[in-house]
Amino acid sequence: MLMMTGCAHYAPEPLIDTPDILAAPAAVSLVRPYGRASSPPTQAINLSGPLDEDAIAALAVTANPDLKALRARNGVNDAQVFSAGLMPDPTVSLGIDPILSGADPVAGLASALGLDLNALRTRAVARQQAQAQRRQARMDLVWAEWQTAGQARLQAVRIAALEAQSVVARDSLASAEHLLARYGAAAGRGDVSADPLQGARIAALDAQQVARQAEKDLAAARLELNRLLGLPPTYPLRIAPVAAFAPLPDAVQLFALARQERSDLRALREGYDAQEAALRKAILDQFPTLDLTINGGRDTGRNVTLGPAIGFTLPLWNRNRGGIAIEKATRAALKAEYEARLFQTRAEIAAAVAALAIARRQYTDLDGGLAEATRQAEASRRAATRGDLPDATARAAEQILRDRQLLRLHSAQDMAEQAIALELLTGATREQWQ
Repeated sequence: MLMMTGCAHYAPEPLIDTPDILAAPAAVSLVRPYGRASSPPTQAINLSGPLDEDAIAALAVTANPDLKALRARNGVNDAQVFSAGLMPDPTVSLGIDPILSGADPVAGLASALGLDLNALRTRAVARQQAQAQRRQARMDLVWAEWQTAGQARLQAVRIAALEAQSVVARDSLASAEHLLARYGAAAGRGDVSADPLQGARIAALDAQQVARQAEKDLAAARLELNRLLGLPPTYPLRIAPVAAFAPLPDAVQLFALARQERSDLRALREGYDAQEAALRKAILDQFPTLDLTINGGRDTGRNVTLGPAIGFTLPLWNRNRGGIAIEKATRAALKAEYEARLFQTRAEIAAAVAALAIARRQYTDLDGGLAEATRQAEASRRAATRGDLPDATARAAEQILRDRQLLRLHSAQDMAEQAIALELLTGATREQWQ
């Protein structure tokens, strides 16, 4: 009997101080493409080259440590489905009654072979519940992958935008410090009053704050992107330019697409199916539970007996009414949660579409005035070179141009982030919007 039951054995697997996840990554990573149905099964990504949005999404889904943990946790659901499909083991009992005194010649023997019929009755519905829970867990994993890929793409957009903003901010700081030094020298000679010096000092301080904030934001975005991609904090990455995107459909079309494509909504539907199976199981549990036993024995007088026995509960007061009430209330709560998620999704998509429309309009306005600001800055610099204008006036015109460039860069960043956020809300790529 010990040999029959000894199919599995224990093998320790202790934690180690230096797991593979902390090691330096390979220069070329083989990843599974994400978000593109026509992509090959695997693709090689050169981490030293510029990474576009598709490569960043694929690398995030493949190498993110949190997603690896979720995929490992998903194996528990597969094990639960396997467990729910197993047949119940029979029970065996053996007993002996040695004779301590008396005239009977032999010891009494008793044996029983039992089977839980209730487990067989609820096996199918328990398996349905476990399968629905597994599908729900897989949809939750797909949603987590989609969100992680989107967050990585957001950080890539921010890095590209902040790199451009840092260049403009450093130029503004250099110009402001140059003016401050000139005004300081002129004030020391008594050529200018304190007011221009004070204005130059405030302008230099503002430019310094903008440059420092851009530097801090850029460092934070790079660290966050490396974390999402499962790379060491100091690993250098280059981001490819962000591709332009097509015009958007209206919010109603996007909401209809979201109801079909969003994996979190599909996960909620699978969870509701699992709860339906749980309710059916609770209703089955209200009927008497049956235990079938085959009893055999020999008494001390050598009389041998063999016969069946059935044991069951008598459903008089309980009848599993409490369990049924709990499962019904849980089903109602899941239905309300699903409907609330639908309502929230529609509102968030409408808000994102409106925000993206505003960002595009603002970008168009800023882009339209950039050519005039560029013309004025170039004309002022030529006039200052000829001596027709003071250098400070030319620098002021150039600063106006840089301010407008910064505003346009901020608007372009906002527009790109809003588009990615809308992809996250719809659960579909921009190619699927049309």
